[in-house]
Amino acid sequence: MEIIVCVKQVPDTTEVKIDPNTNSLIRQGVASIVNPFDKHAVEAALKLKEKHGGKVTVLSMGPPQAKEALKECIAMGADEAFLVSDRAFGGADTLATSYTLSAAINKIGNFDLIICGKQSIDGDTAQVGPELAEHLGIAQVTYTTDIEVNGVKVRIKREQEESYEIIEAEFPLLITVVKSMNEPRHPNVKGIMKANRKSIPIWELKDMDIDLERIGLKGSPTQVRRIFAPKQRVQGEIIQSDSAKDAAAALVQKLAEAKII
Repeated sequence: MEIIVCVKQVPDTTEVKIDPNTNSLIRQGVASIVNPFDKHAVEAALKLKEKHGGKVTVLSMGPPQAKEALKECIAMGADEAFLVSDRAFGGADTLATSYTLSAAINKIGNFDLIICGKQSIDGDTAQVGPELAEHLGIAQVTYTTDIEVNGVKVRIKREQEESYEIIEAEFPLLITVVKSMNEPRHPNVKGIMKANRKSIPIWELKDMDIDLERIGLKGSPTQVRRIFAPKQRVQGEIIQSDSAKDAAAALVQKLAEAKII
């Protein structure tokens, strides 16, 4: 089975701050990590490879330092990795990003399954996976929490708000996965040594068959006008008492004083 996993290097959201003067993200000095949902995608691919054989290729689009995210995926057990990186791709929204990734996948060649994380934690749009499937003209199933492969047939358990949906599909196929699907493995020493020795090819604009009108800012119909931090809400008051009865009485009194009850 030939599996391609799309991953993204993102800022650690616990460290992200916004410049109050420019209303832009402060990225300098902020640690970057593999998008958490994408780690679950890599783990899903590795488990399918262990069960059915084949190859796992990891693909990312980003600046040169995104190589570190790909090396982490290699350390987990992926076989191959490619980075798509060129200034011409800068400023891409989800549509331009998914188109560029589709061009890279066409360059990779044959595949049975593409796995993406449900969404990235820096954008939270959950659009790149479905858009990528549309660019490639293949079927897609989102919010996957389990997958079983029997030859060319695939049986997928799809997470919904209050239930699960069982879907059958055939290869080629793209799925996006949720965190409840698995627990990503930690790289072992052998995997880390393999990743350190691995050379990650970088594909630039000239290396792919691509339409210049559909990439970067020019190919992005979505334009971000402003980024801002929401105002911090006033902290609540903690009622402390020796007994639950006294605490409840104090709460009732405060609600009455505020004319809520």
